[in-house]
Amino acid sequence: MFTRNENRIPAFVLVCFILACTGMISCQKSEESDHSNPKDSAVPKTEQKATISSTSGEAATPEIKPANASFSKFIPSGYSVLDSALGNLNGDNLTDAILILKKNGEEKTSDVVDNPEKRPLLILTGNPDNTFTLAARNDNTVFCVDCGGVLGDPYNGITIKNGYFSVEHYGGSSWRWARIITYKYSEAEKGWFLHKDGSESFHASNPEKVETIIKTTKDFGKVPFVNFDIYKE
Repeated sequence: MFTRNENRIPAFVLVCFILACTGMISCQKSEESDHSNPKDSAVPKTEQKATISSTSGEAATPEIKPANASFSKFIPSGYSVLDSALGNLNGDNLTDAILILKKNGEEKTSDVVDNPEKRPLLILTGNPDNTFTLAARNDNTVFCVDCGGVLGDPYNGITIKNGYFSVEHYGGSSWRWARIITYKYSEAEKGWFLHKDGSESFHASNPEKVETIIKTTKDFGKVPFVNFDIYKE
């Protein structure tokens, strides 16, 4: 006969207990492994790469803006800036600027026939300390606000490139017209002169039939920037 032991643990219970403990240890290790590097698990690698690429692109194309560039002292009372542009106007490798001004409320006071409100164009040359000096002014290069006919304000933009700058206009009604005035810097004379006066015209019903006229120094001679008058041409 066998003697019964009341305190003995059945074998299958002991095996189940051991397996349960083993499973708990395995789960704990797995959780520790999942949280060992939260940075990697928070953002997929593909998204990390995209973010870095985007940031690098923004840093590679900074905005070009001269320090301490203040134009307020060049703007007369009662005027504001219509447009401006930065570039090299005289070949000295310093940033220069052009300001086009407009009279406040010009749309109410300008009369294209009897009293066109003039829009001063200022040439500002850059200094080594990133300030500007007024080099020249012309009030008759930019057409008035109501000089464009039915299409309204004809001013269409200004560009600067290596000693040249151009002022563009576009206007008309059934007959459309465009005009681009270009000036060039003269190193010998330390000033800007009319280089080209180009115009185009066409009827709105036949825009492919364009008449183009381009005048150069052979046509108008030597015209200093300060003397040009678009209203008389």
